[in-house]
Amino acid sequence: MAHQKKERPSGVFLMIEGATMNHDVLDILTHKLEESQAPLARLDSYFEGRQPAAFLSAKSQEALAGKLKILSVNFPKLLVTSVAERMNITGFKTSGDPVADAELWRIWNANDLESQAFLAHVDALSYGRSFVIVWGGADDRTPRVTVESAKQVAVIHDPATGAVRAAVKRWVDGQTHYAVLYEPDAITRYEGKENALSVVEVIPNPLGEVPVVPLVNRSRLLDFDGSSEMTDILDLTDGLAKIMSDAMVSSEYYTRPRRWVTGLEIQEDADGNPVNPFSNEENRLMQSESPETKFGQLEGARLDGYGDLAAVITQQIGAISGLPPHYLGLNGDQPPSADSIRSAEASLVAKVIGKHRTFGRSWAKVADLIVKVRDGQNLTDYEALWSAPDTRTPAQVADAAAKLAGIGVPLASVLADPMGYSPSQIDSIMQAQRRETLNRSGMDLSAFLIGDSVPAAVTA
Repeated sequence: MAHQKKERPSGVFLMIEGATMNHDVLDILTHKLEESQAPLARLDSYFEGRQPAAFLSAKSQEALAGKLKILSVNFPKLLVTSVAERMNITGFKTSGDPVADAELWRIWNANDLESQAFLAHVDALSYGRSFVIVWGGADDRTPRVTVESAKQVAVIHDPATGAVRAAVKRWVDGQTHYAVLYEPDAITRYEGKENALSVVEVIPNPLGEVPVVPLVNRSRLLDFDGSSEMTDILDLTDGLAKIMSDAMVSSEYYTRPRRWVTGLEIQEDADGNPVNPFSNEENRLMQSESPETKFGQLEGARLDGYGDLAAVITQQIGAISGLPPHYLGLNGDQPPSADSIRSAEASLVAKVIGKHRTFGRSWAKVADLIVKVRDGQNLTDYEALWSAPDTRTPAQVADAAAKLAGIGVPLASVLADPMGYSPSQIDSIMQAQRRETLNRSGMDLSAFLIGDSVPAAVTA
């Protein structure tokens, strides 16, 4: 039976009379979204390095009157950005096709997804999830693709298949609250007060599926909402911040040498308070007329113990997170060679490759929805293409490309991997190569375009 083409989603909203609110689904999603705000705000504070002081008793906090600032070494943000910066999508291809889809890449760039995809990865690694919504755009050839935050979007998964059954996006503009409910058969828009939303319009959904794709940082099979990449090092980060704060307090009060004096008569002011005889800033000379007066100096406190303990905790952070020592400032200098760098980054690279597999399927689903929105149907399976996550010098990349070309690998494939060029760049290079080949041949092909005469270079 022939496949029936579905109607393409339109960017124009249609008003349907008598539309009613799906209270149950909206309430469930709204409740899930509200429950997530406190945990996400906590993760935000660690990502930004402004988490509250840990290991500080309530009495100490009261005595300090909130004057103690946290000296945060922001390893959680370093971990997230170190993974995200190695997750660069370079295109999408179909099975058996070595060349990326140029039209799909055009739509990708038209939606500024080269930069937005990076932010989607940062949020997914920080919060455990982010989202991508695909729908009709301003014209038929370019669907609209937006990256969304877990602070505004929540989804319900089918417990049997893991597929998205419904999704909601909620936001506030001034005093007005907005919500969009995404379901397989319809998309419903709401507007009003926080707890009194009214249906504004209902849009038929010809896709037959929810056009919301979660990017989930999943570590377990049933971890549908994902987990933050920072979770395992948060307590260690608190401990390191406490050590650094203690070290700074000790540096302020105990490391500077202090002098002592005995046998000196202490003068008092009118209120009976002792007066420092050496407080004159113009004359720092300490002297006494009494022969019994003795002066001395106390040795300043050493901070070696703080440094040793900070190094131990930093090493544990590196072991758990996979960050190499030269990222964490351990071992002093940078690794001495490129091989040492690759060896030190092996754990981080392996982690990123695992993220490519997890996030790649979600981005492939985004590509599938883009084609469905544009054409009404899609019968092709797409695969996301990633740039190499390991550290390579230009000489190493060029050498690998030359060896692949030497054994007969097509140029387009070599340019995509290991060279890492985008589909538009590959197309430009291939066109330039064709022009260069024609120039070298010395043939004038203009005659083929204006008549039936054969160029002299061909008949000779």
